[in-house]
Amino acid sequence: MTEQQPLDTELVARAQQGDKRAFDLLVIRYQQRVVSLIMRYVKDPDEALDVAQEAFVKAYRALPRFRGDSAFFTWLFRIAVNAAKNYLSSAAGRRNNAPDIDRELAERVDDSGRLRELSTPEDYLCEEELVQVLHKAIQDLPEDLRSALTLREMEGLSYEEIAQVMDCPIGTVRSRIFRAREAVDARIKPLLGH
Repeated sequence: MTEQQPLDTELVARAQQGDKRAFDLLVIRYQQRVVSLIMRYVKDPDEALDVAQEAFVKAYRALPRFRGDSAFFTWLFRIAVNAAKNYLSSAAGRRNNAPDIDRELAERVDDSGRLRELSTPEDYLCEEELVQVLHKAIQDLPEDLRSALTLREMEGLSYEEIAQVMDCPIGTVRSRIFRAREAVDARIKPLLGH
């Protein structure tokens, strides 16, 4: 990520001076990551795209106040997370749009690929049950724990970046991720025979 910062800094400076093409380049650069992040919160893909667009509009309007205290993408992710949370708390967002953690996260957290070596129908059923339990365990986490875990495991953000996105101390991020992993482990260990 650090290699992107000089280009981001230049593009932000140009956008702050009124160069709309510079902001367009920032949108192109981060659009997929922002949509992916929002889809962790907003179930409907069309709605997620709308929320992402709203996040970019908010970022564009707030760009004159961006001081560069954090990386641009961290600042943008924070805006995106807040836009997704606002959507979910709105009347439209409450209808059938509970946060949905996808299978990719479940596969990243599984028992070091052990289940990928399964071959019998019974093994397949056990794997499916594990994925469902893992999926439910993550979904049942409190919002702050789920967000921290998602930003770390799915988005690959560092603890420092997560602290900036979530606007909390790095120690709090570490604690949230630890507690989230501990809660998920407690739910899946019985299925793994541990």
